[in-house]
Amino acid sequence: MNWLLVAVGAAVGAPLRYLTDRAVQVRHDSLFPWGTFTVNAAGCLVLGVLTGAALAGDDPAGLQALLGTGLCGALTTYSTFSYETLRLAERGMRFLAVANAAGSVLVGLGAVHLGLTVTESLLGR
Repeated sequence: MNWLLVAVGAAVGAPLRYLTDRAVQVRHDSLFPWGTFTVNAAGCLVLGVLTGAALAGDDPAGLQALLGTGLCGALTTYSTFSYETLRLAERGMRFLAVANAAGSVLVGLGAVHLGLTVTESLLGR
């Protein structure tokens, strides 16, 4: 049954990634990949919340498969992040490439930590 939950989550996550990426990117007059940066940060935040719930013992069956693996797996994108970072470097925009790589890692880790901390605080653990 978990495979079905993963498939349903992915069926929501993939279009959500595409639509969010387009909506964010169209609002910026920049070559920096703000859309991918945004979906990756959002996915990290959701995973932090799910991890906090799991650690607090409040993890309903199937939630990790549906939201963690399915939704976040399809929402976030390491391959696009890597490609966009490489393209920035190839175009001579090394500062933006490094900013994207470093910023994505730092913001991703920060988002996971924030989600984890907030969830643990809300669940009283």
